[in-house]
Amino acid sequence: MELELRHLRVLCAIADAGSVGRAAAQLGYSQPAVSTQLRRIERHFGEPLFERGTSGVRPTRYGAEVVAQARDVLVRADAIGHRPAAERPRRTLRVAATNSPMLSGTVSRVRARLPELSLAVNSVYASSRIVELLEDGTADIAIAADYPGMELRHSGAVRHRGIVTEPTFVALPARHRLRQRAQVQLADLAEDAWFVTPDDGAGWPGVFYDACAAAGFTPVTVHEFLGDQTQLQSMIADGLGVSLVQPTLRPMPQVVVKPLSGSPLWCRYVLAWRPGAVGDDVVEAVFESATAAYRDLVAQAPHLRTWASRTWNAAGA
Repeated sequence: MELELRHLRVLCAIADAGSVGRAAAQLGYSQPAVSTQLRRIERHFGEPLFERGTSGVRPTRYGAEVVAQARDVLVRADAIGHRPAAERPRRTLRVAATNSPMLSGTVSRVRARLPELSLAVNSVYASSRIVELLEDGTADIAIAADYPGMELRHSGAVRHRGIVTEPTFVALPARHRLRQRAQVQLADLAEDAWFVTPDDGAGWPGVFYDACAAAGFTPVTVHEFLGDQTQLQSMIADGLGVSLVQPTLRPMPQVVVKPLSGSPLWCRYVLAWRPGAVGDDVVEAVFESATAAYRDLVAQAPHLRTWASRTWNAAGA
């Protein structure tokens, strides 16, 4: 079988929908036809591209790489022969976003879905600052964060909806005394030094200190840190401290990522926007792009998938 653009579109549709059936409906095909096509495509690549489950499908690690490459090829193919009309300049969508690994995948998908828009992305750490940018009209749409029981605060000029709520994990040096644990008790880290990011205006780091107090301790040493993940992981690998991290973080050598027992800390990512600045179609396109980007991250985070399978299985037992 020769790989064609239609095959790549099938793969992307399945990855975005998280289900062969939903993908078939979106493509206008029958589910058996799409299932047969997927099997042929996987035979071409020589291994499964998706993991099948009761709730749908998700890309394997290799499948996530193939899907990402397929998206790039489709964007380039769709752009062949297209010339921007000089009389109709592209509208700029001003996007503000907090530190989230889903940003890159979200932006690439929005560009593919809404080629008539030019995206201007502003990286903003504090969610409270993101709200200010939306309120004063400096940003049109944004990805921000809040915490359970502490919903993002803004005026009626701004709306928001949840993208995903995820547990917070902890990153440890690979030689840490708890490295063999499947899950780590927060109280067992009472004597460790911590890397903690600054106030985000949405409840952090208060929720961290509250969780520590509930576990019966106050952190002995806290290093305030705001930088890139590579630098953070390098310091953790050197044994300078531990840090709470997003569960989709890809650990570098000499760093391990573990779930916290009882999941005492959660974070929610939200899509926020000014209704007067963006239409419902744009909001939906950005939301669906963000959720699809997050699914790809989960597919590449075995520690998160393992935690989820154990947690949901235990909850259903």
